[in-house]
Amino acid sequence: MLKPTEKIWRNGEFIRWDEATIHVLSHVVSYGSSVFEGIRCYATQNGPAIFRLQEHMRRLIDSAYIYRMKLPYTPAQLAQAMVELVQVNNMQSCYIRPIVLRGYSELGVYGMKNPTDIYAACWEWGKYLGEAAMADGVDVCVSSWSRLAPNTLPSMAKAGANYMNSQLIKMEAVANGYSEGIALDTSGYVSEGSGENIFLVRDGKIITPPLGASVLPGITRDTVLKLAARLSIPVVESLVPREMLYIADEVFFSGTAAEITPIRSVDKIQIGIGRRGPIAEALQREFFAVVEGRAADEFGWLTPVPVAAHVG
Repeated sequence: MLKPTEKIWRNGEFIRWDEATIHVLSHVVSYGSSVFEGIRCYATQNGPAIFRLQEHMRRLIDSAYIYRMKLPYTPAQLAQAMVELVQVNNMQSCYIRPIVLRGYSELGVYGMKNPTDIYAACWEWGKYLGEAAMADGVDVCVSSWSRLAPNTLPSMAKAGANYMNSQLIKMEAVANGYSEGIALDTSGYVSEGSGENIFLVRDGKIITPPLGASVLPGITRDTVLKLAARLSIPVVESLVPREMLYIADEVFFSGTAAEITPIRSVDKIQIGIGRRGPIAEALQREFFAVVEGRAADEFGWLTPVPVAAHVG
């Protein structure tokens, strides 16, 4: 269960958590017409800071643009709203969920005449795949469900409708005793998890599927690529055959919710040493040092949340 916070941002103003409701006949309910983001705010030594806020706002606007949703806010204005959301709820660390949706007006597939509403909420959320998973790793399976085919739904948009596919992947995995599923693209190559990008390690080199394999351009994915370069770990973006998962030295997920989570087995086949490997551990160490404010933020990834008397 979500633990409610005090306020939610809606179309430029703060409202009470329980007031953030929509009509059952809003366009989004019938047709899945929403785009959203998942963002983490971390408790650092200098107070709360939001991780890669500008990049998340840009992707939110890009996703809306793909679906012809016009937003009356600039990326900077939306970013400021996220900062104020954390302030008004007096959060030290939290998960932030901005969502853009087609609201209540007409009902029919064509939703361009419906209003576009923007909400943003925040709440406490721990490790997505469990605290122990960060070191021990998780057991996953290759899903029988493929990722979205090209020219069907745009994979580069973080759209609510895309996550119906994710739900099928996740439900199948959990029903069969796994923590998560890995989907292949329609050509049979490794794509991503239900809500995470994926990386393999072989002979000291990181391999990750390209965006053309129906992959969401993950913000944490990009973070891993940049941290790997800083650590002088070679990275290749390449099509990944399914069997590469089994013979990899390491496999791990990345994502805002999952952060950097090792995979210890795929389809009940042990990966490497059967727990977190040295490259995943090194990347975790670098990642958490930055987001917790223990290392220099040389990339400018953290947006501090100033202490405020009251906002909104």
